[in-house]
Amino acid sequence: MTTPKSVHFIGIGGVSMSGLAKILLHNGVAVSGSDLNHSAATDALSALGARVSVPHAAHNIENPELVVYTAAIKEDNPELVAARQKGVRTIERAVLLGEMMAGYPKAIAVSGTHGKTSTTSMLAHILLAAELDPTITVGGDLDILGGNLRIGGDDYFLAEACEYCRSFLQFHPFLGIILNVEADHLDYFKDLDDITDAFGDFAALLPEDGALVYCADSPRAEVAASKTKANAVSFGLQNGDYTAKNITYNQKGCAGFDVTLRGQTLFGVQLAVAGEHSILNALAAIAASRALGIPDGAIIKGVESFVGAHRRFEYKGKCNGATVVDDYAHHPTEIAATLAAVEKMDIGKLYLVFQPHTYTRTKALFDEFVQVLSLADQLIMADIFAAREPDTGLVSSKDVADKVSGAHYFDSFEKIADYLRAEAKEGDLIITMGAGDVYKIGEMIVK
Repeated sequence: MTTPKSVHFIGIGGVSMSGLAKILLHNGVAVSGSDLNHSAATDALSALGARVSVPHAAHNIENPELVVYTAAIKEDNPELVAARQKGVRTIERAVLLGEMMAGYPKAIAVSGTHGKTSTTSMLAHILLAAELDPTITVGGDLDILGGNLRIGGDDYFLAEACEYCRSFLQFHPFLGIILNVEADHLDYFKDLDDITDAFGDFAALLPEDGALVYCADSPRAEVAASKTKANAVSFGLQNGDYTAKNITYNQKGCAGFDVTLRGQTLFGVQLAVAGEHSILNALAAIAASRALGIPDGAIIKGVESFVGAHRRFEYKGKCNGATVVDDYAHHPTEIAATLAAVEKMDIGKLYLVFQPHTYTRTKALFDEFVQVLSLADQLIMADIFAAREPDTGLVSSKDVADKVSGAHYFDSFEKIADYLRAEAKEGDLIITMGAGDVYKIGEMIVK
């Protein structure tokens, strides 16, 4: 793309938006932006020279060459309206990310309903172990990056590819990954067939000399993968070219296994992240890395050095001797994967504090949430995190709690923290779970 001299970001504090803003600042572009609140991300951008305003207001649009907005920004946003009235070019975040990606010959896009951040993070470790000097933008903070972004050389660009609003169809990947395809974002997609079609369109983006890595255990991923003209390779626990054999788990629930390709053993690895779902993420990263020609030694080093991204089963500290962990899971399948990992650990009682993310997801998948949350020893429900949505009054966290035997609902984080301080004991596990701000409860009880 022709790099503009000045860019304004509406929602500059978001994980992906702040990363894109940093890349432009690094390239000498004048960056401005706005958000609803100040945050660590906006403070960091200000320190790098960005002009950040709070909240959104029409007068924040001075005379940028380009205005970038997220899929969550509504058409009546005052800054978006002002930019269009002034004749300024406006594009959605994914379009900018796609235009950046187009400049890299080895662009990698990681898609799927679940596991994008963890798999992208594993690939980041592998690319760095192979000394390929990648540019990386990831949906969570990584210690190895000192944040969610690394600005590297001109060949490798690694990014998550989100299906919401079909954003990932703006990308220009050389290698694409489809981890799984399930029902989610039903405030946008009509149904699962609509979602599958979107992933099929993503697979069709890949060039003939590129590669697609997909999960053969996910029937919908297989359907989507059939649309590609690229070289396709699969992975899975039950099916696929790449599989895991001789799986064992240590006391922390982390798997060790042999990686096989069409029945032939390649090498063994020992993961430092828990759960069966982590095996699938690792197989995806391994298959993608080998498709890129990365040596097995660097792959093993990268996979084994990955200890997790922030907010992905992240250790926070202790409360009354109980271990406190924070996890980003916000879809029933993700919750089930985390709880399956916990089953392999040596713990006392499990206290699960769950904060649903968006009203539409909670209502659309209500029965699935009730079923999976019933697996916790003790469920504590926090109010739904609205994100981009208004409260319709059609569903609440109390509705979920009422359907789960022995569950508690509290209308404030303070009450939840008080309950945990009174109940948790040595050897127990407390998980704060959700994509909103539920992590604050863990910080309250650890302090």
